[in-house]
Amino acid sequence: MKVLIIGTSLLMAGMAAQAQGQGQAAFTGQYPETKKTTQVDDYFGTKVADPYRWLEDDRSEETKEWVVAQNKVTSAYISQIPGRDVIKSRLTELWNYKKYSAPFKEGDYTYFYLNDGLQNQSVLYRQKGNDKPEVFLDPNKFSADGTSSLQGIDFTKDGSLAAYQVSEGGSDWRKVIVIDTKTGQKVDDTLHDVKFSGLSWLHNMGFYYSSYDKPKGSELSEKTQIHKLYFHKLGTPQSEDKLIFGGDATPRRYIGGGVTEDENFLVISASNATYGNELYIQNLRNTDVPSAMGSTATPKQIMEAYTKIDGPIVPVVTGFDYEQNVVYSDNGKLYIETNQDAPNRRLVVVDAATPTKDNWKTLIPETKFPLSISTCGHKFFAQYIEDAVSKVYQYGMDGKMEKEIKLPGLGTAGGFSGKTLEMETYYTYTSYVYPATIFKYDISTGKSELYKASGVQFDPKLYESKQLFYKSKDGQKIPMIVTYKKGLVLNGKNPLLLYGYGGFNISLTPSFSVSNLVFMERGGVYAVANLRGGGEYGDKWHDAGIKMKKQNVFNDFIAAAEYLIAEKYTSKEYLAIAGASNGGLLIGACMTQRPDLYRVCFPTVGVLDMLRYNKFTAGAGWSYDYGTAEDSKEMFDYLYHYSPVHNVKKQCYPATLITTGDHDDRVVPAHSFKFAASLQAAQSCKNPVLINIETKAGHGAGKPTDMLISEQADKWAFLFWNMGLL
Repeated sequence: MKVLIIGTSLLMAGMAAQAQGQGQAAFTGQYPETKKTTQVDDYFGTKVADPYRWLEDDRSEETKEWVVAQNKVTSAYISQIPGRDVIKSRLTELWNYKKYSAPFKEGDYTYFYLNDGLQNQSVLYRQKGNDKPEVFLDPNKFSADGTSSLQGIDFTKDGSLAAYQVSEGGSDWRKVIVIDTKTGQKVDDTLHDVKFSGLSWLHNMGFYYSSYDKPKGSELSEKTQIHKLYFHKLGTPQSEDKLIFGGDATPRRYIGGGVTEDENFLVISASNATYGNELYIQNLRNTDVPSAMGSTATPKQIMEAYTKIDGPIVPVVTGFDYEQNVVYSDNGKLYIETNQDAPNRRLVVVDAATPTKDNWKTLIPETKFPLSISTCGHKFFAQYIEDAVSKVYQYGMDGKMEKEIKLPGLGTAGGFSGKTLEMETYYTYTSYVYPATIFKYDISTGKSELYKASGVQFDPKLYESKQLFYKSKDGQKIPMIVTYKKGLVLNGKNPLLLYGYGGFNISLTPSFSVSNLVFMERGGVYAVANLRGGGEYGDKWHDAGIKMKKQNVFNDFIAAAEYLIAEKYTSKEYLAIAGASNGGLLIGACMTQRPDLYRVCFPTVGVLDMLRYNKFTAGAGWSYDYGTAEDSKEMFDYLYHYSPVHNVKKQCYPATLITTGDHDDRVVPAHSFKFAASLQAAQSCKNPVLINIETKAGHGAGKPTDMLISEQADKWAFLFWNMGLL
């Protein structure tokens, strides 16, 4: 392919001029002046300075002026990088292909998402039988600049009504719009200030949703503590919505409510942290129906008479020591996925009339690998992660394994869900060298057939991806997958990006990326380490990287970098590291602990102030993983020892590009602001320390395509320029 030849020649020319290139990459401008204050806090007798506390005020003019000044410096540096426009052009070319989602059925229609290539937001289409697909909902019309996005849509069981959520500027705060699916017209007032919520319909009467009271201060950074589950009855104002659970009576940080497919039960999950939840059910069937209804009652009157939303809420599991979720309801029985007595999870069944743990019966037992359950066609699909890749098995309602679903290779499969009466389901399969491809699966025969192939310009025969295992500092074996163009020479001169996360029981499994392809076309190696703190090996793996074991995560990542250097995949001069959110913390900690080990660092939307993260939005809920500085002196000392903001000192740091969004109300941008200010003040060499603050952008979800392409072009240009390869 011509582009590969161009890419290789660019790389070779850059390598020949490495010394000169790194000199050109040096930062010769001036960072914006960031004032320091005398703010000092006392933690168990330890005085901690916080000179950039004022940057936490996202509503102040002073903070806004600082943001503008920083963006001006960053833009000036990146815009002068030769080859940045070439990289952006190639990204745009590769990104420009049709992207489909797996279809799903609602009422008489099959729905699917489609992006025709470079649309800022994917469009929701629908199709009846073999008719021509039609546009059902186009999020590109939500805002002129594409920064408002569709963040979920939920239909009534008959498909006649739909409620969808809109995020503006990437915020977690949403508005909810209800439409008649036949006409597309709004049929209710718009709901506002909905956050961390699903929407779950009860017949056509209304739906359940969750939210917090609107903060009195900044809605983008004020702490949100008390979540509430409401029922919104169609045709009534939001102010009259019925509080079902939460609030002062049962204060919880996170509450979700969902109606089972048979519409017999409301299932309520409540928690105070990102791990561990209580489980409750409410029987929605009214057995005491007035006999006076008579034969003249309308279907709506009959439906409402047989439905009761104010019955007793029955606890299934109390306390927050474990996780559990009702995945199915059938004939008065509940099927629950749980990690009680099963760190890798199992499926149990219980009579809804006596739902507590004493009555649980194991249906699908725990294995050595983490399990998640989905349902379709009166079957269970057991999805396992085995050494960070997918295995999927079909089970009957009796808990007997019927067949293994044969996947195309070692990668990630997702989907296998649908309604009880459906006899086929869809799944998406991907890997680092296999673009996301949609398959249709026949439940009765167990056969898969291609439904939608990816249209991306990519030849998998030119690349290879392999799994390695290396040892961390304490001897723990850690998996890592490296992907690169075939013919790679292990001479220590390959640009390599090492990515990690390591937290919140989240597993990093293989997936294809157009952006990474641009990097690998130019000789880059992409490596992903499956660190402790994640969910790749279940709860034990997660718990080995939390609270006062968090250093394990950083050690795992540092060991990955050292292994890749020792095996000559790369060297310190060509090694970049990247991570987002909790992964941004990973990068911040590793670059302050081992600044000598990397050439380039990309901490993105990171949790970087570990002493104050719990003061903002829903941050207090992350305490299961992190602990807080208020817990104890020991916990404070541990956090203070690795908190990136508090461990910056005068020395030479790698070339660093920090990224955040001005509407990030998950991990507030103050984390990145304070880290950038600290690094700029401490940097003792000419390596650039820059921050890119996206406007009308949040934690990542819903970003428009043009913003994503620009971000990735900036990243790769910054990397190659600072490695002397442009």
